[in-house]
Amino acid sequence: MDLRRLPGYPPRVPVLHALANPARFLKIARPLTPILFWLGVILAGFGAWAGLRVTPPDYLQGETVRILYIHVPAAWLGMGGWSGVAIASLCYLVWRHPLASLAARAMAPVGALFAAICLATGSIWGRPAWGTWWEWDGRLTSMLLLLFVYLAYIALAKADAERGGDGRVPALFGVAGSVLLPVIRYSVVWWNTLHQGQSIGLTSTSIDASMLWPLWFTLVGFSLFFGGVVLMRMRAALATQKVEARMKRMAAQ
Repeated sequence: MDLRRLPGYPPRVPVLHALANPARFLKIARPLTPILFWLGVILAGFGAWAGLRVTPPDYLQGETVRILYIHVPAAWLGMGGWSGVAIASLCYLVWRHPLASLAARAMAPVGALFAAICLATGSIWGRPAWGTWWEWDGRLTSMLLLLFVYLAYIALAKADAERGGDGRVPALFGVAGSVLLPVIRYSVVWWNTLHQGQSIGLTSTSIDASMLWPLWFTLVGFSLFFGGVVLMRMRAALATQKVEARMKRMAAQ
């Protein structure tokens, strides 16, 4: 007998809808935030130290190759951050969960920061290789457009909140902006670009193992750090909403 069919038995709540409950989310997020944050800092710090002090220089690029331990995770999280914004925005449009909209707004500034770091480190890395700080290369240009899309989303979300909007316009923008992700990913294939092709694949890599291993630490570390900061921002936003609601109730008395 299926007990869930009996009268009075609590209905089964889908996992996605269960996590959309702010109280249940906070119960998970409170202990998880410091774990993600500090574990990310430790792993990223160790990976960066190993990349700077332990690995050998590249036979062609010399010491400048060491910037990859920051540049590659920044590029990964710049794109991954917008993927998160798009998925959260889609969830909000489909299920109207306010927490999904909150997650998208929390991820956008963090993703924008990593996109900016990606562009800055890419320019520094490209200076000795290309002889210039900036080149209108397909990968660099599309990544710059992604940064502008991030900034536009942040401004749009802020304006929507200030005018008391329901969040649908920023959510639509968040989903629409995802068209840039395949452009960035395949720009080195579609156009004659100065940017090097893919160095790390699912089954193979062109980077020697003696230089590759610290990159996994920085990739995982910065990803965990990203998650910890996003959870911090979401918790702070929920706390602000709670305070504002309390103030409104007190003002109405």
